[in-house]
Amino acid sequence: MATEVFDVIVLGTGGVGSAAAYHLARRGARVLGLDRFPGGHDRGSSHGQTRIIRQAYFEHSDYVPLLIEAYRLWRELEQSSGETLLRQVGLLQVGPAGGAVIGGVLASAKQHGLAVESLAAGEIERRWPGFRVPEQLVGVLEPAAGYLHVERCVLAHLAAAQEQGADLRFGSAARSWRGDGGGVTVETEDGQRYSAAKLVVTAGPWASQVLAGLGVPLVVRRKHLYWFPAGDSAYQADKGYPTFLFELPHGVFYGFPKIDDLGLKVAEHSGGAAVADPLTDPRAFDAGDLARVEGFLAAHLPRVGRPHTCRGVCFYTMSPDEHFLVDQLPGHDNVVFAAGLSGHGFKFTSVLGPALADLALDGQTRLPIGFLGVGRFGK
Repeated sequence: MATEVFDVIVLGTGGVGSAAAYHLARRGARVLGLDRFPGGHDRGSSHGQTRIIRQAYFEHSDYVPLLIEAYRLWRELEQSSGETLLRQVGLLQVGPAGGAVIGGVLASAKQHGLAVESLAAGEIERRWPGFRVPEQLVGVLEPAAGYLHVERCVLAHLAAAQEQGADLRFGSAARSWRGDGGGVTVETEDGQRYSAAKLVVTAGPWASQVLAGLGVPLVVRRKHLYWFPAGDSAYQADKGYPTFLFELPHGVFYGFPKIDDLGLKVAEHSGGAAVADPLTDPRAFDAGDLARVEGFLAAHLPRVGRPHTCRGVCFYTMSPDEHFLVDQLPGHDNVVFAAGLSGHGFKFTSVLGPALADLALDGQTRLPIGFLGVGRFGK
């Protein structure tokens, strides 16, 4: 069977891969995107209706310049696609004044001149009567934050990639790849063989399988998502309710106001059971997980109804320090990758796409991703 030849092959066309395929094709590369599942699927990490987007980043202030560019690129994609992708309904973050979340948000906002509003517990309850906040906690509102329509974002990037000439093929996973200084060859499970000068690996929860030589452990965790009846007029986006995140002694919980008939979406960001193989994981109901989420709701969003109207599962691929890995693969200068987005990466996909395109085509990028390199792990 003849080997088809491209300039760049992208393995995995979810959140990051769809953006990478688009930006590679936009720059004139002959791009092949390969994925076991069709665009916008629900088997990986880039699905579940919504994802929070924010700029005052508590995890690390070095992410903020990337986020400012990400916002610009999401708006650019909206213009070219005609789709509404990003809604700025605000984000309310609640926690102890000296905690990782509140302290990190305020530090990032101060360093980068971002608009945020500090709120006492009583002020939060007066402004949004559906929330209950103990007096020992405080809040920070980021008005420019909000949410992304996650599947729409992936499909918009894929459509844009195809408009620029990318060849997207679904239904067969990569079985193996091999590379040398002259290029890479990929074989798929249906027996097809493809070659290219460069390879971009954006395999999500399958990254550790595809990047066997990375040398950095990646742990996949199962995360449950729930939708609940929104009760009376509380918790509705069109009534001024923001997205929210609570840092509590027993965990970190986040959610979204009601945007459609499914109701309010909520999940636990912390914890999560380790998964051996995301392909065969049963994604079964977890009574303990639901109990933790319902306990959070009872204490802090008491008007939310029961039982839940819908449940979903996605996967977090955790790096050892919970920061992303975006770099060239050690020992393979023609292979670049993004992995270990650790449950907070989707908002960045619009900017990680061009970063990977730059790395693949130029060997470097102007985008400030140096702090995300594998060198921090001594690789």
